[in-house]
Amino acid sequence: MSQTANALDVRAVVKSILDSIDRDREKEIIGRRFGLYDRRETLEQIGELLGITRERVRQLEKAILARLKAQAAEDQLLQLKSAEKAIIKELHELGLVATVINLAQALTEQDDERTHAHVALLASISPGLELIDENDRYRQAVAIRDKYDERKIKQAIKQVIDAIKTVGEPITAEELHARLSLEHPRHIAALASISKELATLRGLWGLIRWPLVNPKNIRDKIYVILKDNQKPMHFSDIAKQIKASTFKRKDVTTQAIHNELIKDPRFVLIGRGIYALKEWGYKRGTVADVIAEVLKKSGKPLHRDEIVKRVLKSRRVKETTILLNLQGKPQFKRVAKATYAFDETA
Repeated sequence: MSQTANALDVRAVVKSILDSIDRDREKEIIGRRFGLYDRRETLEQIGELLGITRERVRQLEKAILARLKAQAAEDQLLQLKSAEKAIIKELHELGLVATVINLAQALTEQDDERTHAHVALLASISPGLELIDENDRYRQAVAIRDKYDERKIKQAIKQVIDAIKTVGEPITAEELHARLSLEHPRHIAALASISKELATLRGLWGLIRWPLVNPKNIRDKIYVILKDNQKPMHFSDIAKQIKASTFKRKDVTTQAIHNELIKDPRFVLIGRGIYALKEWGYKRGTVADVIAEVLKKSGKPLHRDEIVKRVLKSRRVKETTILLNLQGKPQFKRVAKATYAFDETA
């Protein structure tokens, strides 16, 4: 929803709901428990402020929300009814479910904790909405109750996680849709966004521990850039792409990137400043090491042109560099004209 006159003013709706509560103490409890004006507070913190027990705060909160839900069910909270309609419409666009953060942004184009709190309160008392509380496994989210209750949402999220684990690598929502009996790729992405076990980057979903979807440091970001390009790159080009990316904390120096390339065994230097991924079949070592590997694998002497050809498959160096190593190292023995073998005894 664009930020126009039609955008939902969640704060005005919540204010109208709070104005329907007669007792100031009850307004205080709801405001502090949801974090409407400041950070969310615990039952203990509110109890100390109001001079009542933690359990009494819990009882009052439960009773207030139950009363508001009953009033909403009987259409006594008029502004809530229109707000619920707008939220349900947005949820259909987002994929039937959404994190509170994503829903708040779509409704208001605002991304702050106070707006999130107001949306969460509206969802918690709306008859047509289901609020999923945040915990160690799930982000706070809202669903269309006619489509999903909390149990069904968590079951569907587990299907998505299991499918990703089965694939074993990052995958698009479209590819997941082909594997799952869920309504739409957009719906799958919405479910995945609720799980704290999953992360996404550039349209790919995967486990949060996978660098390709959740790069945590410079080395992981280098890995993502190389993986995306699917070819060896000079460290300066890697640096440029990181700086131009959507990564968080992408303002790193070219020298820092070069240092991390040297340290991490996932990256192999294959030419002057050019790096490839080890998983592509490259091995660390000098040009002489590569020549030795070529001759050992062949099991027979090779002409220098063939040696050059095979070395260039794994190293981006000049032909003269290969020939100088071939002719200048004692382990490479010339056995015929321009033909060399590996000498184990050298």
